[in-house]
Amino acid sequence: MGSRASTLLREEEIEEIKKETGFSHSQITRLYSRFTSLDKGENGTLSREDFQRIPELAINPLGDRIINAFFPEGEDQVNFRGFMRTLAHFRPIEDNEKNKDPTASEPLNSRSNKLLFAFRLYDLDRDDKISRDELLQVLRMMVGVNISDEQLGSIADRTIQEADQNGDNSISFNEFIKKVCL
Repeated sequence: MGSRASTLLREEEIEEIKKETGFSHSQITRLYSRFTSLDKGENGTLSREDFQRIPELAINPLGDRIINAFFPEGEDQVNFRGFMRTLAHFRPIEDNEKNKDPTASEPLNSRSNKLLFAFRLYDLDRDDKISRDELLQVLRMMVGVNISDEQLGSIADRTIQEADQNGDNSISFNEFIKKVCL
């Protein structure tokens, strides 16, 4: 199957993806092979259902949020390039990549892009702030029925109170960064 993956992915596409994501040639061809094995419709894209068949995502309490991160707003399919862009957020930051080319855009796996990715897992309605209700929903996803609604509400209230610096009863991206990066 590895040879099938490399024959369907042109060398120039691999080079472009390498530049954009920081993945190596062999990582890209392996991930392309995985992508094609997940592509049950054999149409060059993945649907949410394709992702939901991944056992590790199916059992992850934030699996739906992670899956949603692969899909731009209003889209229900992701192509290989979009798949790779999202996966790049999970790559570790390597010291030799930090100051490679000052004119190049910030790498997808930069610290700030990783923080934005994490923030968006909580920002369910994509309005650039985390409300108490959004925080409660994500907390429920993570802990299930192991904590009472009253306790979850208390956790959400305290989190908002500690992070909210402008008094709007929500957490902006800048407020999120300040709390996460203490």
